[in-house]
Amino acid sequence: MAKKVVATLREGKKDGRAYSKVIKMVKSPKTGAYIFDERMVPNEAVKDFFKN
Repeated sequence: MAKKVVATLREGKKDGRAYSKVIKMVKSPKTGAYIFDERMVPNEAVKDFFKN
């Protein structure tokens, strides 16, 4: 059964590999505690995500 799942993921070559999960630590302005901002972004937008 695992082979079928892997085969279906490989068919969409650009769909799965075109995105990356990025995690950025951001300081909350209200409490001063750090929170984590997690998103799935296209590979081209990774640098833009960390700039803002």
